Amino acid sequence: MTNKVLLGTYTRRISDGIYSVDLNTETKKLENLTLVAEVGNPTYLDSNSDKTIIYSVISEDDQGGLVTLVKNADNKFERKATVLAEGAAPCYVALDEKNQLVYTANYHNGEISVYKTDTEGNLELTDTVAHEGKSVHENQDAPHAHYSQLTPDGKYMVACDLGTDKVYTYEVSDEGKLNEVATFEAALGTGPRHLEFHPNLDIAYLFGELSSEVLVLTYDAKTGKFEMDQTISTIPNEHTEFNSGAAIRVSSDGDFVYASNRGHNSIVIFRTDDMGRLTLVDYASTEGETPRDFNLDPSENFAVVGHQDSDNLTLFERDTDTGMLRLLQKDVEGPEVVCVHNF
Repeated sequence: MTNKVLLGTYTRRISDGIYSVDLNTETKKLENLTLVAEVGNPTYLDSNSDKTIIYSVISEDDQGGLVTLVKNADNKFERKATVLAEGAAPCYVALDEKNQLVYTANYHNGEISVYKTDTEGNLELTDTVAHEGKSVHENQDAPHAHYSQLTPDGKYMVACDLGTDKVYTYEVSDEGKLNEVATFEAALGTGPRHLEFHPNLDIAYLFGELSSEVLVLTYDAKTGKFEMDQTISTIPNEHTEFNSGAAIRVSSDGDFVYASNRGHNSIVIFRTDDMGRLTLVDYASTEGETPRDFNLDPSENFAVVGHQDSDNLTLFERDTDTGMLRLLQKDVEGPEVVCVHNF
C-alpha cells in the first residue's frame, strides 16, 4: 500500500514549491519525490477530503496570501483562486470543510483571517481580526499569530499567538465573521505555537515554541475556555543550547503525544494517563537539521519528519503499544520542508 504525503516548503534556496512523496508501507520506504505545483513559499497546506483541492499559503511579488490548487482531468493541480495582500504571507492554513470556510494565521502582522470557499476552490475574504499586545521574549515584540483551527466539536475556532502568550477562542458565524468569547493566558515567554486536542477527553496540548514546553489544558466545550493543568518540558535538562518548539501531534487513540524540537533536533514522545496528563517516554533523533514539521501516516504505524535546513526527510516506524519510534530512513530528499501533510 502507498500513502501520499504533501510537502510544503520555503522556496528560498532549492525548492520550487509543493512536492509529494510516496510512503510505501510494504517496503517501508519513502520514494518518488515529485513537484506538484510551483508556488512561492507554500509553507503550510491543507486539502479537502476527496483530495481534489489543495489550500496553500503563497508569497508572490512582495505580497502574501492564500491560493487554491484544483485537480484537473489529467490529475494535475492547477491554480484556481489567489487572494493576496501587501506584506508577508500567513504561516498556517486550515480548512473547515463542513462550513466551507478557511482559516489562516499570519505571524508577521498578528492577524487571523477567514475566507469563504466552495467545492470549486473559490476564495472570498470574510473577516480579519488583528491581535494586540506583546510579551517578554525578544521574539514577542508584537502579536505573532501562528495557528487557527476549528475545535473538534465544531463550536469554536481557536487561535494561538506566539507574540502575546495567548490562546483566543472565537465563535464563527455562517457568514465567516469572528467573535471572541474567551482568552487563555500562558506564562510569559511561552510563545504558543500549535495546539492539538485529545481525541477522547476535553484536553488540549499547547506547544510553547519559546519555552520548549507542552502545556496540558482542560477545555470547556460550553464556554470555549481553557485552563492550565500541567506543564512539561520537551527537551532534556542537559540540553542547554538553543531549542525552539515546532510541531505537535496526538495519536488517534489518545495514548501518545509527539512534539518536534528544533535545536535538539528530536521528536519527544509522551504517554498520556487517564486524565490526559503527560509522562516522558523517550527522545528520537530526527537525523536532520530543524525538524519544522512531522506527521503520523493514516495507519499511525509510521512517522514522516521534514527538515527545513538539511533538506532531508526521515521515516520512522512507530510501535503503537509503546509509542517508540524506530529509524527506517534518514537520507530521503526533501527540499526546505516546513509542512508534512497526509494526502
